[in-house]
Amino acid sequence: MKGILGKKIGMTQVFTKTGKLIPVTVIEVEDNVVTQIKTVEKDGYDAIQLATDTIREKLSNKPKKGHTDKANTTPKRFLREIRGVNVSEYTLGQTVGVDIFTEGEMVDVTGTSKGKGFQGVIKRHNQSTGPMGHGSQYHRGVGSLGTMLPMHVLKGKKMPGQMGNVKRTVQNLEIISVDKENNVILVKGNVPGPKKSLVIIRTAVKKPEEKHEAADLITYIEEVIEEPTAEKEEKTEETTVE
Repeated sequence: MKGILGKKIGMTQVFTKTGKLIPVTVIEVEDNVVTQIKTVEKDGYDAIQLATDTIREKLSNKPKKGHTDKANTTPKRFLREIRGVNVSEYTLGQTVGVDIFTEGEMVDVTGTSKGKGFQGVIKRHNQSTGPMGHGSQYHRGVGSLGTMLPMHVLKGKKMPGQMGNVKRTVQNLEIISVDKENNVILVKGNVPGPKKSLVIIRTAVKKPEEKHEAADLITYIEEVIEEPTAEKEEKTEETTVE
């Protein structure tokens, strides 16, 4: 098990050399710092605490600053735990980058979904509407709230309420590309959360050993062709005359 913290940038698409289109989510990863190591002997479980997104010292307080000072790093905005890792492979203050993952690996991505506010059962639970004619007394209502026998609303009844803004995990996503130069990971499909939100990328729980063949993507790097200058043309002419 391994993991890293990142920031969701948005979605785009890439193409393979065979012409296949792959929708991907772009996740920017600032170097993570190991700010705490937890062990079974001391804390009851194995885990590491990662910190990312550097902030000004003015926006931090003494307890947070003292915590990051132990790892010899600057104050961070986000601190999250990654459980189930081999803690012997990490040291306090160690930097973890995008190269921890490779193309073709399967991961689980966790984030906070977009908040939709207070919504009814049609949008929140995908229930059907009633007849939309003028004589109908039921259009977008909740419907029956319970039977006669218990004489109360049963627990778990789908009702209107707050929609979204909850922690969600999308499992078994494939890593399409790891850009070490720009500190970016491309993950196949969509991940929860709005743009610029925090996401946690971890090894897939259900498929930890599965690895696909890395996709052969098309690159759009322009080749710079030097045009011959007058001096070079003169030199070539002199060599031909000799």
